[in-house]
Amino acid sequence: MPKLTLALVGLAMSLLPSTGQAADNFTFEDYFTGRTEAVGSFSAINGMKRKFTVDLTGKWDGKTLTLREDFVFDDGTKDRKTWRFVKTSPTTYLGTREDVIGETKVTLNGTVARFNYLVYLSPETKGNKVHFWDKMVLRKDGTVLNTALVTKFGFPVAKTTVEFRKPGK
Repeated sequence: MPKLTLALVGLAMSLLPSTGQAADNFTFEDYFTGRTEAVGSFSAINGMKRKFTVDLTGKWDGKTLTLREDFVFDDGTKDRKTWRFVKTSPTTYLGTREDVIGETKVTLNGTVARFNYLVYLSPETKGNKVHFWDKMVLRKDGTVLNTALVTKFGFPVAKTTVEFRKPGK
């Protein structure tokens, strides 16, 4: 990736909202196994905004976390995505999802997970390819805040914020 693009991504990531206080070490299998709930929003530079809720179901088999995400958007649209995260070391995973091009490497550092990936926003036509730059932080209150910058051709075009929590907490 060109240096200017990396600088723009770094600058834009610094403008994302604060992730709050940290908690203990973070692993996907510890946090996402079982049911998880989330609320989030997607905001594009063209003014398009979408809010959504997500009901997640995670299954851990000792090596792979299969994480089904059932989305309901504020306009009533529903979508389902399924991540498969294969643990490759105590602090890394390789992840795939049906709309992700190739795979992503997730790197954990204490309470923070970082990963980036290419996505077709219109997977049926393989159109509108964008790059997501995700940062997930496990907070002291037990929630996980995911902030993601979305870029196209190296330029920031949108951001997404998702807050995960375990039901009943």
